[in-house]
Amino acid sequence: MIRPILIHPDPRLKKLCDPVTEITADLRQLASDMLETMYDAPGIGLAAPQVGVTRRILVMDCIKDGPPEPMVLINPVVLWRSEDLTVYEEGCLSIPDQYADVKRPAEVTVGWIDLDGAEQERQFAGLWATCVQHEIDHLDGRLFIDYLGPLKRQMITRKMEKLKRERAREAADAR
Repeated sequence: MIRPILIHPDPRLKKLCDPVTEITADLRQLASDMLETMYDAPGIGLAAPQVGVTRRILVMDCIKDGPPEPMVLINPVVLWRSEDLTVYEEGCLSIPDQYADVKRPAEVTVGWIDLDGAEQERQFAGLWATCVQHEIDHLDGRLFIDYLGPLKRQMITRKMEKLKRERAREAADAR
């Protein structure tokens, strides 16, 4: 099921998410819904708070050409960060059509639990590293615009407030 994606500013996007304590059928359904929502958007990553669930789970798939490689990370933790940094123009499904350069570690090692309850660990580089860090930030109540200067952040926030007003008006007109 495709779920609605929250648009910034929304207080749920700024909350620290609760750890997942057990793998349930509901959690598996959430992961499935999140992947379907991410692919439909289309995006390469989606964190639970973006669909209004304040739990530490994210999905991602950075394969552009070729067979998909969907990943579900539960309670992800960055275990190691490279000293080398990279700048990538980031966007966000919760901040549509807005992009900015963000500097992050070029490589990270992340540990997490998969949907079978097994512990996993993987080193990510390139777009995968940027994406996993961006999504883990969501679980900590942080958005990519938090890395920007206050003026740029304010400008994007105002655009999102305007977009939300326009969407609300369109929804009201549709009734």
